[in-house]
Amino acid sequence: MQTYHNKTPNEAAELLETHIKNGLTVKEAARRLSQYGRNTLTAQKKKGVMRRFFEQFNDFMIIILLAAAAVSFITSIMSGDADISEPLIIIAIVVLNALLGVIQEQRAEKSLEALKKLSSPHARVVRSGNVLTIDASEVVPGDVLLVSAGDLVAADCRLISSSNLTVDESSLTGESMNVSKNADMVLDIHAPLGDRKNMLFSSSSVTCGKGRAIVTSTGMETEVGLIADMLLTYETEQTPLQKKLADTGKTLGIAALVICLLVFITGLVKRLPPMDMFMTAVSLAVAAIPEGLPAIVTIVLALGVVRMSKRNAIVRNLPSVETLGSASVICSDKTGTLTENKMTVTEIFSPDEPLLMRLCALCCDSGEQIVNPTEGALIAAARERGFNKDVLDSRYKRIAEIPFDSTRKRMTTQHKDVKGTKTIIKGALEYVLPLCTYELTDSGTAQLSPRGRRNITDKNNEMAESGLRVIAVCYRDDSTVIPINERNMTFAGLIGIEDPPRKEAVIAVRTCKTAGIRPIMITGDHAATALSIAQKIGITGVGGSVITGKTLDTLTDEQLAEEIQTCSVFARVTPAHKVRLVKAFKDSGAVVAMTGDGVNDAPALKTSDIGCAMGISGTDVAKSASDMVLTDDNFATIVEAVKEGRSIFANIKKSVQFLLSSNIGEILTVFMGILFGWSSPLTAIQLLWVNLVTDSLPAIALGLDAPEDDIMQKPPRDVKKGLFAGGLWWSIIWEGMMIGALALVAFMCGTVVFRSLDVGRTMAFAALSISELVHAFNMRSEGSVIAAGIFKNPFLVLSLAVGIILEVTVISIGTLSHIFGTVPLNTAQWIIVAVLSIMPLIIVEAQKAFTARFFKKD
Repeated sequence: MQTYHNKTPNEAAELLETHIKNGLTVKEAARRLSQYGRNTLTAQKKKGVMRRFFEQFNDFMIIILLAAAAVSFITSIMSGDADISEPLIIIAIVVLNALLGVIQEQRAEKSLEALKKLSSPHARVVRSGNVLTIDASEVVPGDVLLVSAGDLVAADCRLISSSNLTVDESSLTGESMNVSKNADMVLDIHAPLGDRKNMLFSSSSVTCGKGRAIVTSTGMETEVGLIADMLLTYETEQTPLQKKLADTGKTLGIAALVICLLVFITGLVKRLPPMDMFMTAVSLAVAAIPEGLPAIVTIVLALGVVRMSKRNAIVRNLPSVETLGSASVICSDKTGTLTENKMTVTEIFSPDEPLLMRLCALCCDSGEQIVNPTEGALIAAARERGFNKDVLDSRYKRIAEIPFDSTRKRMTTQHKDVKGTKTIIKGALEYVLPLCTYELTDSGTAQLSPRGRRNITDKNNEMAESGLRVIAVCYRDDSTVIPINERNMTFAGLIGIEDPPRKEAVIAVRTCKTAGIRPIMITGDHAATALSIAQKIGITGVGGSVITGKTLDTLTDEQLAEEIQTCSVFARVTPAHKVRLVKAFKDSGAVVAMTGDGVNDAPALKTSDIGCAMGISGTDVAKSASDMVLTDDNFATIVEAVKEGRSIFANIKKSVQFLLSSNIGEILTVFMGILFGWSSPLTAIQLLWVNLVTDSLPAIALGLDAPEDDIMQKPPRDVKKGLFAGGLWWSIIWEGMMIGALALVAFMCGTVVFRSLDVGRTMAFAALSISELVHAFNMRSEGSVIAAGIFKNPFLVLSLAVGIILEVTVISIGTLSHIFGTVPLNTAQWIIVAVLSIMPLIIVEAQKAFTARFFKKD
């Protein structure tokens, strides 16, 4: 295997047949992509359609049912009975159910795979001399890769140049300490992986500085690719709700099995045909055991996250969707999230404005392709005053730099000058002014006096209080080239940048407060600027307080716990402060959503309950640490995501309530019918048909239900309370009893009034099926579904129409009627079925009205 750590950058470029400055041509990159393949690790082999299909039969009761159907088929053949339709139809229904399961699984998986692609990392490469941002999977050997703080390294690379570059390689080496990199080193060929300071490795992350490197290997040929086999055994873990419902399903399944056994034994005691009773009991178990609850959750989650992606929120972690609906605190940065991130220089404070703007332009990383909005505004202002950055860069070549980071809150660059070197610093005044010994005045450079410091600070505060982001600039000239020295600087002036609040943020903040969610601003900006913007968008009112990072350092945990109860604005904070604030809010019992974009925001994103990374300004490291990516960097999108999270949880609750109440109704219908000394009100085929048609279609339709109009006028759901909190179990049980009772009434009408067991079974079959379809509409709202709009869910209306058509078909068409053991019903019988089927809506509406009238919640 070719090594590159023992080669110079030029030797590596020659071996890889690439240009060290201009990179590969676009055409050559396309050819190499075809030759080497995509820059991805080999994915775990997906289950095939046939495997998925046969896994649908991996259930003890279904195996018994199929075995019983086979025995029934063989017995019928051996006895000379020509009617073998029942076992064949049972097998057909089970197979059809399996096919539907496969289709639902694949749809959910495809939806989630599409979301993974949307949130995949990108890389900046030089091709044909141009800087391009491409999908990381399209990087090829020989590409010239550009990396900076916050980037995930897309492939293994040999460094060409580096500036204060440090990298986190813990995912590869296990070492937690950041590693300093140096492009100028040429190492021994046998140097161990951890000592290769001139190499970057795929899956590592850049924590500081920037670099330029040649890609040496991609995909499975990278160092991480060599250990990829260990990664391929990973399987997607179930969400907490899926696990909880799986346990619930097992418990209910055991109870259903006991009841089915009782049904079978009672049938034998009543001297009913043993084979018929066995088939009925097993079919009832298959229909009633809620083994599909986790699958319904997966489908509803998948449908929900697809909707969220269309609203600019890409979910990376499914369990976070369950948590979203419980969010009670949203901690947000100011710039670009609460503001428009459209920055314009509106005020300049300096005795020498041309010099100030020239210094500012030199101390910026952005070229004509502007990336950073703040630096973009500074460069644009300099250009308006006649200073072109490209011309300045060529005249004053940058020879050293210390990049901006959230702890230093300043950036330092050093340039060659005709007189020697010029060192320039721009950043927050609190971190720039202490470095200054001199100041620019109208008459030249003078000693910076205490009065001068006060004047500068007062002007800074005045600009910040008007909502401007203020950048301070200072410099020093040296006659010789020396290492960067940040002492004895000359203060050059202040630049005020306007970044207006987003209009939609005002509405979103108001919505948060209505929904019982506290919006919190946590920013690195000046306290006065933060407070001004917070007041404009409604996070805090006139007279509201702000706590700075310096104040945070003086507070004990107990004092901080008190302060966060009333303070909603935190300014001049560091990443460590963000983590501490998130922990404090969580310790107070809040469910915290946190936004972040920088590499140093990753700890706070991971600490929060829901980490929200910025899709536009966010670094790859922040995105990889997050649960959700906001593709438009907008605070309003978080609020919409919370709304969708609440809706998804509500829809899961609706589906689960519908399925379990229906299952209980089916069990009670058969069990009570036999217990009262009648024959089974439903045959095996009829039970399986109910399970196939009237359970699955409405459950999925409920998963597509739109949020209720007042969903953001309710307080957040208590995350400690489970799905069945608030008396849901009691609702499920009595609704199941209601459905079972209605089916039994229909059975009695047929057998007693119309004196026919076949008519009784047919009426029970029709009433049970259609009443369940109607009952699904009750799930749409905790209040009156009629007031909420009974037909607002077109998918539910469609499931009702399809279900009724199928039900009437199997009852009325001769051949199907014979197969399903039904008989055509006359007008009077259909009227009785219709009345009984509509009763769930009437009864539950009456119950809701009664509860609202006499048990109204405070």
